[in-house]
Amino acid sequence: MTHTIPDIAALAKEAAGNWRRFGSFAWFRARELADADNWTIVYTSNRDSGLMEQSNAVAIHNALLPFMKGKNPDVVEESHSHWAVGHVDGFSIRVYRRGKTTKAFAKWCELKARRDDYPILDEDDYYACQSEAALENIKHEGERLARRHAIELPGDFEHEVYWWLSNNDDAQLDDSDDRGAYPSEEAVLAAFTALGWLRNQDRQVRGPEQGSKRT
Repeated sequence: MTHTIPDIAALAKEAAGNWRRFGSFAWFRARELADADNWTIVYTSNRDSGLMEQSNAVAIHNALLPFMKGKNPDVVEESHSHWAVGHVDGFSIRVYRRGKTTKAFAKWCELKARRDDYPILDEDDYYACQSEAALENIKHEGERLARRHAIELPGDFEHEVYWWLSNNDDAQLDDSDDRGAYPSEEAVLAAFTALGWLRNQDRQVRGPEQGSKRT
């Protein structure tokens, strides 16, 4: 896939000192910097970020990590409080050093251009995040149903349920809200029955189940 080539010079001119234009914002680290106006602040995630944004934030962190080393790095991790989302996380990046744009800022521009062209920076990591979230959701739902139906589940049962659903009802593993798939109560009960953990008569005695919702 080809990616847009960013205009580093134009982006640098716009980015340098952007933190001064933030409303109701004080960047305390600016007091420690002799060149604070040569820096830009960028945010990559917040408290309410979905899996894609979380995954992209990790990819960005890994790409910028080489520029965070040394006594006077060009990238510093930042976490700021925000009234709407609790906190926002990202980086302060030095845009100019000795009058020239830094490699760190150029790398950020490259990452942003890639993300603008295609929203996922690391597909393997994103899909792994989706699978992990789905397993956690299945575990949460399965433990709740196990208590209701008084059944004992094997360790790591969520992996077996995930496997069964992927082969028998894979629509249940669709991630519709970027929080990981959350199979319905009926689907999980069907997996329990097929895997021999819940007898059909036990399920019927307790009556029809209503579809569960996330909490």
